[in-house]
Amino acid sequence: MDLGNPKNTIEVIQKYNFAFQKKFGQNFLIDTHVLDKIISAAGMTKEDTVLEVGPGIGTMTQRLSQAAGQVIAVEIDTNLIPILKDTLQDCENVTVINEDILKIDIKKMAEEKGGGRPVKVVANLPYYITTPAITALMESGAFEHITVMVQKEVADRMQTGPGNKDYGALSLAVQYYADPYIVANVPPNCFMPRPKVGSAVIRLTRHAAPPVKVDNEKWMFDIIRASFNQRRKTLANGLSNSD
Repeated sequence: MDLGNPKNTIEVIQKYNFAFQKKFGQNFLIDTHVLDKIISAAGMTKEDTVLEVGPGIGTMTQRLSQAAGQVIAVEIDTNLIPILKDTLQDCENVTVINEDILKIDIKKMAEEKGGGRPVKVVANLPYYITTPAITALMESGAFEHITVMVQKEVADRMQTGPGNKDYGALSLAVQYYADPYIVANVPPNCFMPRPKVGSAVIRLTRHAAPPVKVDNEKWMFDIIRASFNQRRKTLANGLSNSD
C-alpha cells in the first residue's frame, strides 16, 4: 500500500482509529511529488544506512527502505508502533525504535548501526523539536548529510547570511557544521492535518572540515547564543548578561 496516496493514509488512520497528537507536532506528508524530491535530495544507495526521525505511519520509510541498505526509524509515539509494524511488514531492512531522538546517544547508535560509516539522516521533523534535533544530529558528528522537512522560516534562517534580519544563532550553528541548501518549498495542503504555516525541505551537507578552527566549540556557541539573545542591546551587554 503506497502511503503517499491520501486515500491510503486515511484508510490506515481509520483502521487503527489513530488520533493525532498535538504535543508531538504530527503532520503526515501526503504528496508523492514531495516524497520523491526528498528521496532524490538524500542521494541514497544500497550501501547507506539511513536514520529517519519521526516516521509517522511509515509513508517515507517505505521509500527509504527501497533506496537504502538499512533504515533506522526513531518514533516517539507508542501508538504508532503497531501501525508501523503493519505498514512496514514487507520492509525487512527497517528497524523501528520507540524512543525520543533527543534522549538517544545518536553517535553511539550511528556507529553501531552504520558499521563505522557516516549515516544519512532523513526526517519530517515536528516543528517543536527542529532546532534541538538538528543541533543534536550535527554535534554527534555521525552524519554525512541531513535532509529534513522543517518550517519554512526556520529553513530560511538556516540558509541566510550575515546582514539579513533572519541571521542568528541557528544560522551560525548550521553553517559551522554544514552547507545548507533549500531543495523545495512545501505548502500546507501537502500534509494531513494541514499545518498553519508553510514548510521547506532543506539539505545540510556536512563540511569536510569546519570553516573556522576553534579550541572549544561549546564556549563558542555559548558566546553566539548570548550575542543573539538580546539583539537590541550592545554586544558587550549581551555577553555580560550571559554570565
